[in-house]
Amino acid sequence: MASSRFAVAVHVLALLARAGDVPVKSGEIARSVNTNPVVIRRILCALSRARLVVAQRGASGGAQLARTPARIKLSEVYRAVECGSPFSLHPAPLRRCAVGRNICAVLERVQGEVEGAIERALAKISLQDVLDELQACGAQGAKRDR
Repeated sequence: MASSRFAVAVHVLALLARAGDVPVKSGEIARSVNTNPVVIRRILCALSRARLVVAQRGASGGAQLARTPARIKLSEVYRAVECGSPFSLHPAPLRRCAVGRNICAVLERVQGEVEGAIERALAKISLQDVLDELQACGAQGAKRDR
């Protein structure tokens, strides 16, 4: 099953960007994401290690972006929170079978190509691009709500 860590991390960063210089607490972020604050704290920890956010503990603490949204590429977010490959290999193919003997080597190459394609695509998109699109969606939603 695919991980939602990347989608959650982008959601978190978009919230932090909208908050500007005001630190946002994990509980507030968790309400928007509709998940447990522990999940958010784990994501924030990974984003902090990648130097995408700064976080302070305590009553006046919270998280903020470490740099402007235009300077945060989605490829950085992906690398910060996703570990492993986009798909898993068969754990124990039959070695006596011509396909089983070679399938892992073939699919490892495919994995590398897929991972590279993901990284290249995400490197072209900044957090600011996401914010701009969210703004456009909000404007369209406001027109529909009338």
